[in-house]
Amino acid sequence: MMELGERLKTHRQKARLSQEELACRIYVSRQTVSNWENNKTYPDINSLVLLSEVFQISLDQLIKGDIDVMKQVIQKEEIDKMKRYGTVYTVLLTAAAVSAVPLFMWLGTRAFVPWGILFAAALYFAFKVEQVKNDNDVHTYKEIVAFYEGKRLDDIQKQREIGKRPYQKIFLVIGSAVITFAVCILIGFLMNFFLN
Repeated sequence: MMELGERLKTHRQKARLSQEELACRIYVSRQTVSNWENNKTYPDINSLVLLSEVFQISLDQLIKGDIDVMKQVIQKEEIDKMKRYGTVYTVLLTAAAVSAVPLFMWLGTRAFVPWGILFAAALYFAFKVEQVKNDNDVHTYKEIVAFYEGKRLDDIQKQREIGKRPYQKIFLVIGSAVITFAVCILIGFLMNFFLN
């Protein structure tokens, strides 16, 4: 089976275009075209549309056989993105929790500024994790684990997990509120203890 890179090269040669000429027509660099032809990278959707117009073939003819490969590449990128955002979120949230008492002891009320920035950064990455989850339709623990492993749940499992989502959200909200309350009480207790 011919891969996309070989197909692009064949169509380019058939159209009697150099890599440089093709690159100019589709608004990319010659190196980008070379990377595509050597299967180092894949064209984005806009480039695929422009390529199909230049070669005067349908998009389906251009990418035939490569759809599964592209899906795998995209899914791997999404998994990596979710792992990266999750790691940054965990580090920032831990830093915010651990630094609260020392910051407030050292800076007093002025500690709200650096601590607030740290906490806001953690919330930003929590939002990014949620965005990846929503984009890939993974919400429950089982769906997230399957997503990390590069798998998808079958339709029956998916419907069961969808049924669990409202309950899990309620428990998540209640759990977050309890943890936040406990941390606030602990910080207040420690502040009172060290300042008196």
